[in-house]
Formats: sequence, C-alpha cells, structure tokens
Amino acid sequence: MTEIHDVAGAPIIIGGGLAGLMTALALAPSPVVLIAKSPLGHEASSVLAQGGVAAAIGADDSVDLHLADTLKAGDGLCDAEAARSILAEGPDIIEALLRFGVPFDHDAKGRIALGLEAAHSRHRIVHAGGDATGAAIIKTLVARVKETPSITLIERVAARRLLVDDGRIRGVLANTHCGPVVFPTDRVVIATGGIGALYDYGTNPAGSFGQGLALAARAGAMMADLEFVQFHPTALAGTSFPLKLISEAVRGEGAILIDETGRRFMEGVPGAELAPRDIVARAVFAELQAGHHAFLDARKQPGTAFPGRFPAITALLHAEKIDPLSQPIPIRPAAHYHMGGIKVDALGRTSIEGLWACGEAASTGLHGANRLASNSLLEAAICGRRAGHDILGTSASTAPTRRIAEQLAAALPAPGPSDPALVRPIVSRGIGVLRNAEGLQRALGDLYPLAMGMTPAADAAVTGLMIAASALRREESRGAHMRLDFPHHASVVRRSFLHLDEALVLAQHFAPQAVA
Repeated sequence: MTEIHDVAGAPIIIGGGLAGLMTALALAPSPVVLIAKSPLGHEASSVLAQGGVAAAIGADDSVDLHLADTLKAGDGLCDAEAARSILAEGPDIIEALLRFGVPFDHDAKGRIALGLEAAHSRHRIVHAGGDATGAAIIKTLVARVKETPSITLIERVAARRLLVDDGRIRGVLANTHCGPVVFPTDRVVIATGGIGALYDYGTNPAGSFGQGLALAARAGAMMADLEFVQFHPTALAGTSFPLKLISEAVRGEGAILIDETGRRFMEGVPGAELAPRDIVARAVFAELQAGHHAFLDARKQPGTAFPGRFPAITALLHAEKIDPLSQPIPIRPAAHYHMGGIKVDALGRTSIEGLWACGEAASTGLHGANRLASNSLLEAAICGRRAGHDILGTSASTAPTRRIAEQLAAALPAPGPSDPALVRPIVSRGIGVLRNAEGLQRALGDLYPLAMGMTPAADAAVTGLMIAASALRREESRGAHMRLDFPHHASVVRRSFLHLDEALVLAQHFAPQAVA
C-alpha cells in the first residue's frame, strides 16, 4: 500500500548538495520540501569538492577572461550566451555565500585569497579551508537550511519516479524505510547529480549513479550532451569507493606527474600538468595501459608547504600511510564530473512543465565538452538560486494534483532499492576514458535488458544506456569524449540531444535477443 504524504502543494527539491540547498534558501520564506536519501551533509558530491569556486573577482581578471578560458576548455561546445550569463554572476554569488557565512580563505591583507587551477589564465579560485571548500560551503548552508522555518527537510528518502500526467509533473514516488510514499506536487526540482558510481573507479559518493537523470528520462525529459564524462586524472589509486581525490590545485602549486622511473611524462605537452583535464587524464591512462605506474610528485613543489596548503589531502594520505613530503603519490583517472545532463534553459526549466533541474544533473551549456576546473560549484550555486527564484513566480494546484498523483501511483509497481553494481563493469569497459563503436555497441546491448527490467540495477542501467547511445552517435573526438575510431573533430560543431525512447530503440539493435 502506497502512502500519500500531503505537502500542501509545496515544491519539492530532490537532492541535498549545493544546488538543492541554494534552491531551498532562494525560495524562503515560501514553503518548500527538500528530500534527501542521506542525512544532509553526507553522500553529496559537493561535500567532496576539494577545489573551489571559480569567479572573476581579482584585480587582473574579468568575466571576458573567465569566459574565454571556459570556452577554450569546452572545446567548441559551450553555449557562449549561457556561459557568459552564469559567469557574470560569479562575483555576486561569492558575496551571497559570504553573507550566508561561508568562511572563504583570506590573505594576509584581508582579501579573499585566489588560487590557480588548470586551464585558468588567472588566479580566480576561491577556497574555504584550503582544500575543503565543498565541505565548508555545505556545512554552512546545511545550518542555514535547518534554521529556516519555511524549509521542510525529509531525510533518508529516495525519489524513484516522477509522476507525470498530460506532460506535467503531478508528484514524486519515493522509497522510505516505511515503504513507498507519494508526494503530490506540480513543482519538482532535480538537484541530485553525479554519475561517478556508474564506474568501477569514481570520485563521487557510492549513491551518485545518475538517479536524477533516470527520474527525468523516465518522465520524458530531454537530455543533452550525455557523452561528455570528465575523468579526473589524479584520483588516489586504491580499492576504496569512492576513490579519494588529489585536487588539481596540487598541480597548480607545482606538483608534477611521473612514472615509476621518475620520468615526467607530461613534459613537452602544451600546458604540461596544467593542461585541460581530458588531456592529462588520457596521458595518465596511457601510462597505466602501457604497464607503467603513475604518480603525482609534490616533494619539490609545493614541498614543505603541502601540509599547510592541503590539510585534508595530507590527512587522507597519512591514513593511507603516504607521506607527500617524501613519497610520490600513486594516482589513476576516475570518473569525476558529468558535463551532460537534463536539458534546461537559463532558469533551470526542463522540457516537462513543472520540472526544474540544477547542479550537475542539469545541462546548461556552460561546460561544453570539458568542464573548466571549479566552474561546477559556481554553476550549482547560481543555477540553484535561479531555479528557486523562478519557482517563486509560480503557484500550486493542490487538489487536482493529489487526486491525479494517487491515480498515477496506483498504476505503477512500487520500485525497490537501486544498486548500480551490475552496471559498473559494463560502463567502465565500454564508456571509459577511450571509446570505440564496438565497445559502445556492446555496452548498449548489455545494458538494455537491465534497463528494461525491474531489478535494482534498472535506473543505473537507464543512465548508462543513454550515455552510451549519445557516445555512439557522436562520431568524433571532442573534449572528454575520445573515440579511437574517430580521433578528430567533426567539421560541424553540434550539441547532442536525446530522449530515453530514442536510446532504447538504438540499444535494442545490439541486445542479445536482437543478435539471436
């Protein structure tokens, strides 16, 4: 029996990371319900962010310079107008976060300290707690959310289906420890991003396997640029999940990449260790594929300054019995950030009436084919705030929504818990750092029966299948998408758009029964 939980027509935010928290706070004092599958401050990619927030606030910086760096990293696929609009709000969002109480780092003169990261032409990375920016921001905003009376927080609840009638949102079907629950509403925000847990090696929490994308896709929403998965080149090599991240800022402070012989394998590459992430990740991956080991060497630079500059990384290395002052750090590429997602406009609106998306789950056009470092926290904060402000201009339709939600829920089998374990080896093998048609077709065929089933792997398989379909359709190499069989740019630059139905039709051709 599915319980109906009346929220009096309030909008529902799914996800408790930076984007979801900013959306909720932007809606205050208007009532809103925020549901999270874990306690706030846990199991969110934002918490793990060691980098900072990129913003053009330095005396030698400008939005134009920030935009130029973003467009270059995006490898021709950014929506320039959308990117400029978001980046222009950078200075204001830093001020807003300061007003919330985020303890950004300051220099000896009392000015906000600005760091440098790969592919940035200026020092523009705002940090908090050195290498613990995400955790500091989330801790501050969680406290603000909990003290805001208009925000109803419901934790340990996993959204599993969006209820849609006549092209409009009518509610959310969720799993709780008491069984399935329906939340009737005609306004929903998906702010649960991250797909790293689709891979054997990822830096996102274990629950970040694209649930938000599966929710929207099953409801009929348009997806965009799903093939672009950024692999961070310097995850700490190990067997834990998620892998611990060694921030790009370490290379920004002078650390270099070497193999087991001490050979600096990025020497001679334009930008060297601070080249765009896709180039560095492929170089590290090539070393591993060739039978070498890869290391990040910080012994000379930043050297003795390492513990003070990177206290959180120092602590995690010491826990692994690694001393960065005397030992090179073993690394490997790991799935880190998804440039693609649910297609949205400038206000976060999706192709479904009453559904918004923000943060990593959304595709705004900012990141293009390869995200510029530290633009993600910036986008999450700005676009979460935008979505909240946009929802303030809407009104609820409570009575019809409840009745329709009950009818829709009664017609649906209650989905069980999700588990991406069966999907990880398929995705890792076929949709990894390097791709080709054969591997993508095999991935589609293997994922199709899982996506069509009612097993715990179904939602993860839906997301993986859509990524594979988009990657197969893009017959070129661009940014983070590297096709061994199409190693060059195509002559026409285009973004990719996809509905789940299209991906399923494509995958069906490669499924085992189709071959038989």
